[in-house]
Amino acid sequence: MKIIKRFLKNSLKSLSFTISGLGCLMAYQTDVMAMAPKLDWNQAIDNAVMRYGMRTEPELKKYFRDAHVTYPPQQVAMLAFKQEHKMELWAKDQYNKWQHIHNYPLTASSGRLGPKLRENDRQIPEGIYRLTMFNPYSSMHLSMQINYPNQFDRIHAHQDGRVRLGGDIFLHGKNLSVGCLAIGDYAIDQLFLLVRRVGLANTKIIIAPNDFRHGVPATSKFAQPKWIDDLYRQIAMELRSFQPNQRVRLA
Repeated sequence: MKIIKRFLKNSLKSLSFTISGLGCLMAYQTDVMAMAPKLDWNQAIDNAVMRYGMRTEPELKKYFRDAHVTYPPQQVAMLAFKQEHKMELWAKDQYNKWQHIHNYPLTASSGRLGPKLRENDRQIPEGIYRLTMFNPYSSMHLSMQINYPNQFDRIHAHQDGRVRLGGDIFLHGKNLSVGCLAIGDYAIDQLFLLVRRVGLANTKIIIAPNDFRHGVPATSKFAQPKWIDDLYRQIAMELRSFQPNQRVRLA
């Protein structure tokens, strides 16, 4: 009987760990990184670029040639639209103007339209973000961390009295999402390489419920925070710099 009780207790602990670890990258920061080989992190990133990204670079360079933008550019931006299930890649040209480079389909999504408010709500954040870290050992093939919660998220959480905002939000490969942006393995290979060339500090990512350049916000106002209009005004203002002026190319 004691043996059975001990077995059940350990099984419940294991199940609890599995459920609690269903963050966007399956507890990547503890399990995956702990299992990673002991080597220089920058070298590991470059190894991933060599192994996965280099084969995609000729095609990437062609996208830039077609857009008449020097490769690699000084700055890049990624515009993710939940309703349209796509992410647009933009880069600044020699005149410091944003030019459309390519589109990538989102391969998975979770939650509904609207911002992320708390831990485990399965929501993909909405706002203006930066990429802050490469993960060459991601369980989602490759990934780059998004700086959610940003300052806007923290300020409004404090005003709302919300404490557990969640985190570990990534742009990654595969076709699974629990609050992250999934774009498939080939696309993340290409963008992982591009951001390595350009630099994390020179990359921003805008996540919106839908493309405000072509319509009003599609988010239902039911059970949304009172500041959502302020958030969407900021996103709409930011999107004004990205005006399509050429044929759209979808992967």
